Amino acid sequence: MNRLFVSTIVAAAIALSLPLTTSPAAAHSSSTSDGGPVYGPELQGFEYPYPVSTFTFHSQRQDLHMAYMDVAPAAATANGRTVVLMHGKNYCAATWGPTIRVLSDAGYRVIAPDQIGFCKSSKPEHYQFTFQQLALNTRALLQSLGVEHATMIGHSTGGMLAIRYALTYPAQTDQLVLVDPIGLEDWRAKGVPPISVDQWYERELNTSADRIREYEKATYFAGQWRPEYEPSVQMLAGMYRGPQKSLVAWNSALLYDMILTQPVYYELSQLKPPTLLIIGDKDTTAIGKDMAPPDVRTSLGHYPELAHHAAATIPNIQLVAFPDAGHAPQMQDPDAFHAALLKGLTERRAANP
Repeated sequence: MNRLFVSTIVAAAIALSLPLTTSPAAAHSSSTSDGGPVYGPELQGFEYPYPVSTFTFHSQRQDLHMAYMDVAPAAATANGRTVVLMHGKNYCAATWGPTIRVLSDAGYRVIAPDQIGFCKSSKPEHYQFTFQQLALNTRALLQSLGVEHATMIGHSTGGMLAIRYALTYPAQTDQLVLVDPIGLEDWRAKGVPPISVDQWYERELNTSADRIREYEKATYFAGQWRPEYEPSVQMLAGMYRGPQKSLVAWNSALLYDMILTQPVYYELSQLKPPTLLIIGDKDTTAIGKDMAPPDVRTSLGHYPELAHHAAATIPNIQLVAFPDAGHAPQMQDPDAFHAALLKGLTERRAANP
């Protein structure tokens, strides 16, 4: 029987610490007429908040590399536990910087990878992107680091991946934390029309900082915008200003196709690990919504409803709702978010030793 605990947290605006930055080497040599930075296809020139390592492996007849941060726990609080942070579609591992610091200070080893096709990791010309493949890649990375058990924390698209990982490796998943995960509904089944990879590609070729900002303002942040959100916009837009924009756009198109066509929605009841679901009630994210008919568009992305349905479906779950937050409560209200996260990790662990 599901155990549902609903906590309501009132959001308060607090600026992000550990801001994302451009490396000095790139700052003087790469900018555009709009004043924005230019980054390489693997985010060359953009500095992460912690040292970046590379995991090289062979997949689908090619050698690939997966960038990741591996941050040790604070010695005084080390608890022997590892958490893995999975980024969203429009974010990178770097955007987890403040959360990495909080978790490390609390005694956790923190591993934050960039998935293949994203950010500082490989952008292959040809790759069959599936959540299963990304889960396999993540498992291989963790095994290379000697990690057999971990808590998986996924935001947005990273939530879909964390769900797939937990379904595939339930015995290796100590806990599952989903932060405004997409995939709590099946967009195609609700009426989003078929979208070809070519259509996604043409759309992605038109990516700009203004377009990213307006989308995130409307969909992620309930019409609000603060300066501390801008680095993540420029992080993504900088790759689209670069000389290999088409490769970045192609990988993005393949990833959107994966997200739209590989639902995890129908398997939520099969999740075994104790789960913490953190939701911003003002979130309206839905993949393909902008390409759907108006009547379908208005039916998508109702996160309070989606969250309560998920909480009634996933066994052993706790739901924490932020009524004034959107798609990224970790950015809108980091103090309250991190308090809820640490509390949930401790309580879920104690209840499920």
